[in-house]
Amino acid sequence: MSQVYNFNAGPAILPRPVLEHIQHELLDYEGRGLSIMEMSHRSKEFMALVAEAEALIKELLAVPSGYRVLFLQGGASTQFAMVPMNFLSSERTADYLVTGVWSEKALEGANLFGKTHIAASTKAEQYRRVPRLADVKLSDNPVYVHLTSNNTIYGTQWRTLPMFGDHPLAADMSSDILSRPFDVAPYGLIYAGAQKNLGPAGVTIVIIREEWLARVPKTVPSMLRYDIHAKNDSLYNTPPVFPIYVTCLVLRWLQELGGAEEIALRNETKAATIYHVIDESDGFYRGHAERDSRSLMNITFRLPTEEQEKTFASQAKAQGIVGLEGHRSVGGIRASTYNAMPLEGCAALAEYMREFQRTQG
Repeated sequence: MSQVYNFNAGPAILPRPVLEHIQHELLDYEGRGLSIMEMSHRSKEFMALVAEAEALIKELLAVPSGYRVLFLQGGASTQFAMVPMNFLSSERTADYLVTGVWSEKALEGANLFGKTHIAASTKAEQYRRVPRLADVKLSDNPVYVHLTSNNTIYGTQWRTLPMFGDHPLAADMSSDILSRPFDVAPYGLIYAGAQKNLGPAGVTIVIIREEWLARVPKTVPSMLRYDIHAKNDSLYNTPPVFPIYVTCLVLRWLQELGGAEEIALRNETKAATIYHVIDESDGFYRGHAERDSRSLMNITFRLPTEEQEKTFASQAKAQGIVGLEGHRSVGGIRASTYNAMPLEGCAALAEYMREFQRTQG
């Protein structure tokens, strides 16, 4: 099989060693004679796997004491409603930093359950950057301040994550979770669909302060209550067994690489390899994001014409460089360089970009 570099935005590339490990034990998990997909989710083997995954996330992100890690279903889209359903009442206000489509959807979800306030938005600038701290105007005593750490569609990222004193943060980190170290302490809750940087589609990771669990109203349906999932160690119902298993393998892989600090260095190098070609192209490639908001996970750019963009993506695919089409809502080109993308893939894309400009520019 020829080498293929997968730049899809999600479901996305998984580490090759992880895929090989899955292949090796798919029919027989650790000598049990069963696939992990056939085991009871209440077996001691699977319960140990869930406990290990929680411990690895806490270790890799240096999560302080007083937090739980949950493995839920429904993706970030369910979290858009679940967060306000659990923590926003009609008497309180939640603040939202609007930086793209997904934060817009998170805001829409919150509007169903209580008062919201747009503390900052860059929509008028076509989401070319994240807000500057001077742009942010918080409401009085927000119950939480919600942000989206990385914007997959527009290719922007909070390169330095903001903090607002004692006001707790809630964050959608679906597309850059564990791509770099950061301070978890200011966050009351972090959620992330695994299918971009941590595993396959089907499981959502939630990191939540234990003290928040006591605030969940008893009127929330059981499957949407964080406290019930925490009390049952993510086993309240049948969980997404296989995605949790794969996520645990990815976490082991990250630990063996050297953790968040090492993967952050790799991600900086990978992104710089591609951004350098954009910057030296004399406008042939035009990045969407402003430089100080550029994402290390999703590199978005345009070519002179849409026809050239179609040719660019199709010829790249023929050379084993796949998944470069931009999101359907904005078009253009998008290269997603998540943790599992090797530097060799980014170097191959950079070389292809130079050659395409030489022949098509």
